Amino acid sequence: MIPFNVPPYVGKEEEYISTAIKKRKICGDGEFTKKCNEWIENRTNTTKALLTTSCTHAIEMAALLCEIYPGEEVIMPSYTFVSTADAFVLRGAVPVFVDIRPDTMNIDERLIEEAITERTRAIVVVHYAGVACEMDFIMDIAKKHGLLVIEDAAQGVMSSYKGKALGTIGDFGCYSFHETKNYSMGEGGALLIHNKKDVANAEIIREKGTNRSQFFRGMVDKYSWVEKGSSYLPSELNAAYLYAQLEKADIINEKRLKLYRLYYELLLPLKEKGYVELPTVPKGCVPNGHMFYLKVKDLGERTSLIQYLKEKGISAVFHYVPLHSAPAGRKYGRFFGEDKFTTKESERLLRLPMYYELSERKVEEVAEAVGSFWK
Repeated sequence: MIPFNVPPYVGKEEEYISTAIKKRKICGDGEFTKKCNEWIENRTNTTKALLTTSCTHAIEMAALLCEIYPGEEVIMPSYTFVSTADAFVLRGAVPVFVDIRPDTMNIDERLIEEAITERTRAIVVVHYAGVACEMDFIMDIAKKHGLLVIEDAAQGVMSSYKGKALGTIGDFGCYSFHETKNYSMGEGGALLIHNKKDVANAEIIREKGTNRSQFFRGMVDKYSWVEKGSSYLPSELNAAYLYAQLEKADIINEKRLKLYRLYYELLLPLKEKGYVELPTVPKGCVPNGHMFYLKVKDLGERTSLIQYLKEKGISAVFHYVPLHSAPAGRKYGRFFGEDKFTTKESERLLRLPMYYELSERKVEEVAEAVGSFWK
């Protein structure tokens, strides 16, 4: 069986976890948490990075920092994970879904401005498959209308747009270190903060609404509850697991990109024959090999192909069900304009196995099996 995903592992995870245990500091914000924060800050050139318990919680923190209030609207794509919308629904806001581009599966930047109303407070972009949205265009719209921008860069660690790391272009960026991502701590994420003025409040929100971080830095003589917040600080054990992989980030990144390029090369003949469509990476975007997907004719053909590959011992999967078609999406949000591509393209998309330990030979097996489907 060739699985769809295997969590990354580089060999030093147990050693670092053991170190954290021996130091009797396992609750968070210890040596490894700080090392992870610093690594992200140094590699992305962001003002501040804070490790979180998940990308979901990073987006929730961003919603709190944006001071989103009930009845306000947040523009986002429908083709995304539920966390993108949930964070704002929890604040009482209304997700306003707009259509996606069929080439990148990212939000169609040309449709955003028309969806803006007097209640709009923010734009949430999702960098699908680690390929950037058209951020220059989107940031211009945000500046024109005085809107905040949150980047859901869950899949975008080590990706960039015109030389800028994903997650560092908007007001807040959110990373995921879930076991399905390029770098993992099991469950985890990070919040990237652009404006220095937001850092202190972010630390308070992350520490259950207390000024505990200031206390440990000697800035106050005792800490207390000073603002709303929650428990968004991950265990030091999770951070230790992650840091082992961040040390090898370039090696992991290059391996995934190599596999990505091999998939593309092997499947290109199918594209040329018109059987499939392959991913598009626009100019100025540098991806990270987070996933490799293809698109087939329609939902029926995708279902057949998934079953065909399963019978050959290959696990291939579809991705998101558009949020606006889900029960909660209909209850809490609304779709602006025409759903020209979101549903149609989501039903055609199929993700192939992609993980750090995947061999080139296995990629060749998968590509050969995909090609044999049409024979």
